[in-house]
Amino acid sequence: MNKARFRLADPIQFLALGFGSGLAPKAPGTFGTLAAVPLFLGLSFLNASYFLAIVVLMAILGVYICGHAAKAVNVHDHPAIVWDEFVGFLITMLWLPVTVETVIVGFLLFRIFDIIKPWPISWLDKHCHGGFGIMIDDVAAGLLALACMHFIY
Repeated sequence: MNKARFRLADPIQFLALGFGSGLAPKAPGTFGTLAAVPLFLGLSFLNASYFLAIVVLMAILGVYICGHAAKAVNVHDHPAIVWDEFVGFLITMLWLPVTVETVIVGFLLFRIFDIIKPWPISWLDKHCHGGFGIMIDDVAAGLLALACMHFIY
C-alpha cells in the first residue's frame, strides 16, 4: 500500500480517506466505518427524508470522490479510500431507531457483508470499475445489511 502518495491537504482526498481514518495501518475499512458512526449520530437528528437525501447525495458524490483519490495514487479501490464505507454504513442505518444496539449490530452486519462480499456484492466488485466500482459494492453491502436490520428490528 502506498499511503504516502495521498495528500490530506487535497479536500477531495481528505474526504475519500474518511477524514484520515482510512490511513489506519490495519483494517482501514473498519476504522472508516467507525469514523462514520459520529456522522450517523449527527445526521440521525434529521427527519428521514433529509437523511435519505444526504445519503443519496453522498453516494453520488462518492463516485467522483473515490475515483479522484484512486487516480491520485494510481490504485483502484485502495484500502485507504473509505468514503464508500461511510455511505454503506449510513445506508445500513436508514429508518432505524438510534440505540447502542442498532449501531453495533448495523456496524457488524455492514462490515461482514463488505468483507465477505456475498453475491451480488462480489459480482459488482469484480465487474464495476472506477469511482462507481469503488462505491457500488459498499452500497450493495449497505442495502443487504439494511434489509437484515429491518428484518431484525
